[in-house]
Amino acid sequence: VCHPMEPLFSHCYFPAMLFPAAQRFKRSSAAFLNPVLQNSLEDVVLLYEFLLAELEIDKGQRISIKDEELASLRKAAEFDTICNEIIPKSITEIRRLTSRLSSYPTILKKEDFERTVLTMVYTAYRAAQSQGHQKDAWAESFVNLYKALKHDLM
Repeated sequence: VCHPMEPLFSHCYFPAMLFPAAQRFKRSSAAFLNPVLQNSLEDVVLLYEFLLAELEIDKGQRISIKDEELASLRKAAEFDTICNEIIPKSITEIRRLTSRLSSYPTILKKEDFERTVLTMVYTAYRAAQSQGHQKDAWAESFVNLYKALKHDLM
């Protein structure tokens, strides 16, 4: 329960940050590293095109768009930043995100929803590329992210 006399930085006013990497400063400027892909219907269609065009994930877990024409677009640079600087890539970080999502007090902001979906895409890829116990861990992370997004939509 929140009371008016609680300190300004109470969890009631500022819920746990879901993607802490988005709040870091860019090295090349004084701006925050906080891009959002979907600002219009055209942006949503473009994101879908990025995902359909096939993604490449290298050994360092860096994600890139295979289609050179799509990869040269301005929105592709924002996609690259979100996928390679913001979304979590380890099982531990993804479990931490899932835990934060399960106790998130309000509906997700569009950028957090978008980043959670992209994290799901990444976990699906990792599950498909893994075997044995690792495959199970990635699949479990995917299911938990799905449940969190489903809860957010209900």
